[in-house]
Amino acid sequence: MKILQKIVFALAVFSLVFSCEDLDETQTIKLAHGLDVNHSVHKAMVKMGEDLIEISGGKMALEIYPSQQLGTERECIELLQIGSLDMTKVSVGVMENFAPRMKVFGLPYLFKDKQHAFSILDGPTGQELLDEGTQYWVKGLCYYDAGSRSFYTKDKPIYTPKDLKGLKIRVMESVTAMDMVKSLGGSATPISWGELYTSLQQGVVDGAENNPPSFYLSRHYEVCKYYSLDEHTVLPDVLIIGTHIWKKLSDQEKKWLQEAVNNSVTYQRKLWAEAEKEAIEEVKKAGVTIIRPDKEAFSNNVNTVYDSYKEDKDMLDLISRIKNNN
Repeated sequence: MKILQKIVFALAVFSLVFSCEDLDETQTIKLAHGLDVNHSVHKAMVKMGEDLIEISGGKMALEIYPSQQLGTERECIELLQIGSLDMTKVSVGVMENFAPRMKVFGLPYLFKDKQHAFSILDGPTGQELLDEGTQYWVKGLCYYDAGSRSFYTKDKPIYTPKDLKGLKIRVMESVTAMDMVKSLGGSATPISWGELYTSLQQGVVDGAENNPPSFYLSRHYEVCKYYSLDEHTVLPDVLIIGTHIWKKLSDQEKKWLQEAVNNSVTYQRKLWAEAEKEAIEEVKKAGVTIIRPDKEAFSNNVNTVYDSYKEDKDMLDLISRIKNNN
C-alpha cells in the first residue's frame, strides 16, 4: 500500500512539474496604449491576442493595458526602452522623435488619397521606416489606419487658413505638426492627449486637430462645436515592440507574432472605415457644425513646411519616393 501511495505521489509531482513547465513556456507579451476600449485599434489588439494564442497553440499570449493605464504614448515608449513594457501603440507623430525619418508622414497633403497611403505603408518604404527606431530600442511591426486629421475649434469656425490666425491649436509633441500649424497661421501648442479635454474647457487652447473617431470618442465635441474637414495630414498609428523582447523571441515566435499583427491590421482598417462614418453622424447629432472647406486653399499655404527640407537630400528622396508611389 505504501509503495502504491509513493507511486501516486511521484506521478502527481511529475504531473505538477510538467504542468508548471508548460505554463513557463507561454510567452506573455505586455502591451499598453492610450486609447479607449471602444476604439478600433484596441479591438484589433484584442483580436491580435486571440489570434496569437490560436496561431501559437497557446505558447504566446498578449496582456493588454488600454486607456493610458501605464502612461502617455511617450511614457510607454520610454518604458519599452528600459524593458519594463513589451509593446505599445503610438501615433507616427510621436514616433518621429525616436525614428526621425518618420516625420515625413507629418507633411501636409503628402498622399493623394487613402489607397495611396496604404500602398506606401504596406510597401517597401513603409516597412523600411518601421525599422528606423531600432537604434533607440524600438521596432515597428505595423501601421494602423488613423484616417486624416482635421481642425476642430470651440468658438470660431475654420473655412480658410486665415481663420486659424491667432488661434492656439493643440498638436502632438511633433516638430512637423507644429510647423504645419504655424504655416497655416495658427499657434501650435503641444499638450498630451489625456490633458486635452480639460485644456479645451479651460481655454488653454482654442482647438485641436485629429481624426473623426478620436474627436468623437474623446468627447471633445462637447466643447468644440466646429469641425473643419480640411484633412491636412494622414498620420497612421504605429504598433511597436521593444528590441529587448524582440531579440529574445525565436524565429518561430516572431513569425507567429507577425502573423497575428498582420491579421489585426486588416481587421482594424475595416473597423476604422465604419468608425469614421459613425463618428461624423454622432457629432452632428450632438450639434457640431461639419465644414468641408476648399482643401486647395490649405495645401497652397504649406510650402514652407516642405521648403525646410530643401537641403536634406535624404528627406527629399523619401518625399519623392512617396509622392511618386515608389
